[in-house]
Amino acid sequence: MERVLKTFPVDDAKNKRHLQFHTRMSRVEKPFDDSPPISNGMGAQQSIHAGKAKIDVNVDFTHKLCAALMLPPFRDSGHPLSQIIGSLCIKHPNLFGGSEKLDVSVDKGLYDSNVLVAFRRPRPQGVAQQSFVIQHSISPEIGVHGLPIDNFSRSGSGGVNLCRLSAGVDLNEPASSNWTTTTSIKFEHVTPINDDGRSISRDLDGFPVTCSGTSHDSMVVLKQESHYAKANDHSFSQLRLQIEQGIPVLSKWLIFNRFKFVASKGAKLGPAFFLASLTGGSIVGDMAPYQAFAIGGLGSIRGYGEGAVGSGRSCLIVNNELTFPLNKILEGAVFMDCGTDLGSGHLVPGNPSLRHGKPGFGFGFGYGLRLKSNMGQFQIDYAINAFQQKTLYFGISNVVG
Repeated sequence: MERVLKTFPVDDAKNKRHLQFHTRMSRVEKPFDDSPPISNGMGAQQSIHAGKAKIDVNVDFTHKLCAALMLPPFRDSGHPLSQIIGSLCIKHPNLFGGSEKLDVSVDKGLYDSNVLVAFRRPRPQGVAQQSFVIQHSISPEIGVHGLPIDNFSRSGSGGVNLCRLSAGVDLNEPASSNWTTTTSIKFEHVTPINDDGRSISRDLDGFPVTCSGTSHDSMVVLKQESHYAKANDHSFSQLRLQIEQGIPVLSKWLIFNRFKFVASKGAKLGPAFFLASLTGGSIVGDMAPYQAFAIGGLGSIRGYGEGAVGSGRSCLIVNNELTFPLNKILEGAVFMDCGTDLGSGHLVPGNPSLRHGKPGFGFGFGYGLRLKSNMGQFQIDYAINAFQQKTLYFGISNVVG
């Protein structure tokens, strides 16, 4: 889990700062990971053992502390519980007495939530491990429908949120050499909702937000993810491939093929370390706007808001970063990111990229600091985008409570 606490777009001409609170929580990729719970910020954490089951509770009150320093967020529900970030995780290692594992996790952010239930039966060594997964999530669709502001350094709410319900099976293939493979087949039901939680079929400009044109999309998705990694004392190479195929079980369900890859190469250059990464992808067939590749933001092109560069049927992003030690726990960094939608923005239904004035190509560069401690890794990045807008990022990752 990684939480990016604050982003400060800086306007030197007007000598003022706009504060924006971001929470980025990765979805559960390893539902049976027995690693300790992760706690960020100020709050309460408790582990409870009930028989063989273990319950982890983590409540984060960080937003309460930051609220006095911030401008109002882009959406305010007014409900007191909306200001709390927390998680609840229940693990049972032997549900029916045959080493069956059950994992139930609930995560709540400021504007998003995620509930996951996963069940795994024991399988013989060397046979693909099966996990039965049910997941429900709600999250703002900022990458495609967000409105770029402050010279594209931030993305405000476009009034579209995605409510997803999925159920299916994950198959984790036994590792072979440097490759690992996961295959899944799941039914997905996607319902766009507005900020008030009501189902919608069109955005604020009156364009459809689903492929079907109705209030929801349904699909069966066959997905395969492959990961290659190789490392030694001086370098490492990594490749991630993801292919998704929409299967038209019913005539109204989506049929598409979506491909994405991430290739990374790192190497030591004396005491420094250089990391280069290339990300690309494309989708053919049926497509809803929310399936577009969003370009811009932390983890994509720094200096821009989430999806503020573009949202297209295809994308290509290059990230370069050089880190060098300053002392035992502190590192300096210089970086440059760039990316493009390869001219495919107009191929997305409703053309949200053009309507929101996204350029389709952008670059950002800057410098930062990395502080490693027993509490986790703290990161500060100062980025400048193509419109000379300056943005300061504060990040915390791998924080242990």
